[in-house]
Amino acid sequence: MLKLSLLLILLSHSAYSMLLGWVESPGYPSGYLPHASLNWSRCAPKGHTLSIRLIHLDLEDSQDCENDAVKVSLNGNLISVLCGKREFEELQSTVNPLLVSSPGGCLSLSFHSDYSNIKRHTGFRGFYTVQDFNECEDDPENGCTQFCHNFIGGYHCSCRHGYHLDTDKHTCTVSCSEDLSGLNQGDISSPSWPGSYAENANCRYNLSVEPQLQLELHFSEVFDVEQSPDGQCIDALRIETPSGTLGPFCGHTPPPSPLLTHSHQVKIYFTSDGFGTNKGFSFHFKTRGKVCPAVVTSNSTVTPQKPEYHPGQTVTVTCDLGHAVNNQGTQTLSSEYVTTCLSTGIWVPEHPCEPLNCGLPDIPEDGILQLVGSDNSNTQYKDKIQFNCSSNYYMLEGDDTYTCSASGEWVSGGGETHMPKCTPVCGMPEKRSSSAGRILGGEAAVLGEIPWQLLIKEPSRGGASLINDRWAVTAAHVVEGVEETSLQLYGGLVRGRATNDRSSGVVVIDSEKIIIHPGYTKGLSPESRTSFDNDIALIRFASRVNFGPNLLPICLPEVNRGLEENEQGTISGWGLTEGNNRLVTSRVLKYAHIGVYSLNKCQDTPYSPTGTRMSFTDNMFCAGAEGKDSCQKDSGGPFVSPMLSSGSGPHYLIGIVSWGPPCAESIKRGREEQFKGYYTKVENYVDWIKDTINKVENS
Repeated sequence: MLKLSLLLILLSHSAYSMLLGWVESPGYPSGYLPHASLNWSRCAPKGHTLSIRLIHLDLEDSQDCENDAVKVSLNGNLISVLCGKREFEELQSTVNPLLVSSPGGCLSLSFHSDYSNIKRHTGFRGFYTVQDFNECEDDPENGCTQFCHNFIGGYHCSCRHGYHLDTDKHTCTVSCSEDLSGLNQGDISSPSWPGSYAENANCRYNLSVEPQLQLELHFSEVFDVEQSPDGQCIDALRIETPSGTLGPFCGHTPPPSPLLTHSHQVKIYFTSDGFGTNKGFSFHFKTRGKVCPAVVTSNSTVTPQKPEYHPGQTVTVTCDLGHAVNNQGTQTLSSEYVTTCLSTGIWVPEHPCEPLNCGLPDIPEDGILQLVGSDNSNTQYKDKIQFNCSSNYYMLEGDDTYTCSASGEWVSGGGETHMPKCTPVCGMPEKRSSSAGRILGGEAAVLGEIPWQLLIKEPSRGGASLINDRWAVTAAHVVEGVEETSLQLYGGLVRGRATNDRSSGVVVIDSEKIIIHPGYTKGLSPESRTSFDNDIALIRFASRVNFGPNLLPICLPEVNRGLEENEQGTISGWGLTEGNNRLVTSRVLKYAHIGVYSLNKCQDTPYSPTGTRMSFTDNMFCAGAEGKDSCQKDSGGPFVSPMLSSGSGPHYLIGIVSWGPPCAESIKRGREEQFKGYYTKVENYVDWIKDTINKVENS
């Protein structure tokens, strides 16, 4: 046993002595050689620090110590670079205080010299040692709330009389938890009452009596629990029952006395921080027969109203505005129910009154109308949702903000329950017209200049106008007899040789339905027709088209807007035009600016091929200008106002190219009155267009 003890002492001394000693440059004090080096490293045990005290330093001096240098690092991080010559006093005052490790940390020292020195330098020498770290004095975060005791390699905390260390071994607290179950009366107070209560208290008292009884608490007038200047509880008293928590209580005003808990089981919690000299609280508890509380459930009122209710009494619970009864997890439209007070002091049945949930609104799946920052949980009474349109080519029609109302419906600020709509931005081309060409030999349109213009190639060439992302309007005679699903339209182009290659930029649109105005007389050959009254038709697309700078809708005019003589507008199309002294089908989209003629001039109609004068009705108007007119194969195309070169907008679809005298005759005679085309007056059909679209979309 003696040999073993001696061996342990020697091993301990040997291990400890490894952390005491000298560190010096090679050849010290005779001087170090070129290319000399030294690497040294030591670590302090737990609860200790390691320090180096240099007593001599004589190295070659250089800028930033780039030639010869001593470098000291703490836990791998450089803390000091030294070179040149330092006196002992300077080393003691400015260098050595920095060469200390953290508790349990490691110091590393490296030395190097370069290839030559002009004169001999003796080098450096230092003494390293380990010291105990005094956590109580040097570590303000040691965690001891009362007393701190340092020992070699560590420290421990202790407490004043009446306190004990908590499980964290640093916090001093008091034993203030107690189970008082079975007692029908008694007293509970804060620790050390009536003196100042202990810091870091975490008290819990359990009270439990017979189920038919309830506990009532009678607080003393002296109540002093620490509170912040803004009214927040620093220390706090809480009273917890199965139905909820009362409190927290703090400040100088005691809870109402007597405080009825309406429960036979109560838990009292009191907590304090590490500061303060407040007195605390004291109360006497006792029992009485259970009564039911005046509030059955939150967000409701009861009828009749009383401060308390005795067993056997019934009341009617009415949910507050915007709330409904939740019966067995299902919210019903009912807002009231009848309940009875039982001898146990509870209401049966007891259904919560929960906020009405309007749910997410029903919006189209096309993604155009969308919720801003939608959250499935923000759909209850008084919650708000906001809408916007996902594309700049649409604008929101209606209010953008809706509130979940007391009726369980989303209601806008203007009282609307219908969701808003995203309607296309119409009649606003991104590229403006700058010229005034003629369809008969006129100048070509630039791509995007007339983005609502659509081309129909088969079975007969004509035009159409895009009015929204699912519909176009054209002349009835262009699509008469065409199978509904066989028609193709082309958009986003100016060259008339449209292709089915959808990757070329041309938008190929398949039809789904063709609706000709019921007032249009169908089945007549061109030779036998003497009237083009109601020459208008709608085309519904098989799928929604995506708007872009080259494909945008035209606006519909106001009903009964009226036309004025000489009102200027623009016509466009891929119809016949002049070429090599003859009429040819235009390869590019052309347009011309023309004016509306007087009623008298319009009534002077040409004759049909059978020699009968063509009829003119109030559903038409005529327009033209010298050398400017629509022509064959322009039928169904748009007459828009104001004219494109005016620079103003939006533009409206005033007319649809319908009929007129042969273009060749107009060119041959060269007279102004012969350049006259007849157009379907769209303002007379706006209601029919909207009603027809709504009927189809809602069917």
